[in-house]
Amino acid sequence: MLGLKLPTDPRWADIAKKNIEDILVDHAYCEQKAASTAISLIVTYPEYSELVTAMTALAREEMGHFKMVHEKLLERGYKMGWDRKDEYVIKLREFFPKGGSRATQLVHRLLIAGLIEARSCERFRLLSEELEDEELSKFYRDLMVSEANHYTMFLKFARKYGDREEVDQKWQDLLDYEAEIMKGFSKKESIHG
Repeated sequence: MLGLKLPTDPRWADIAKKNIEDILVDHAYCEQKAASTAISLIVTYPEYSELVTAMTALAREEMGHFKMVHEKLLERGYKMGWDRKDEYVIKLREFFPKGGSRATQLVHRLLIAGLIEARSCERFRLLSEELEDEELSKFYRDLMVSEANHYTMFLKFARKYGDREEVDQKWQDLLDYEAEIMKGFSKKESIHG
């Protein structure tokens, strides 16, 4: 369903289970960054009314997820801690060349956002299946559904605002690239690490 070409190394779930505080902190920041991405798309592309409407709802939803993750941290006696660079996202952003038309830049941003959501969805599925904490397991199962919806929404908008054939080729190329960079990930106690 997600189209990912390389599944997460199963050992990542073991790392995550042993470092749930780090996972929750990183997850909180991922939700905050997702809301920021939605707001950035609104600010940068206000002429795309349908996108603005969808990103307004997404920003609200992602901040709601942030609030839920933050509450999980507080319930467990954890603190937010400091944000860490998301090396996975940094690597993804290197794929597309800088420049090009506004429409091309928009398509690239939408494809990257869609892939981040797809990988997050896959990671949440793993957490929902592997965590022994039933409450957290259900929490991640519920979030997994949202992430899948976000992934398909971003892909739909990329196809709407770009040439469908070209967008689909870029998507496949991005998926291939992501599979290669994933070979160096799944070793850290973070959502994408």
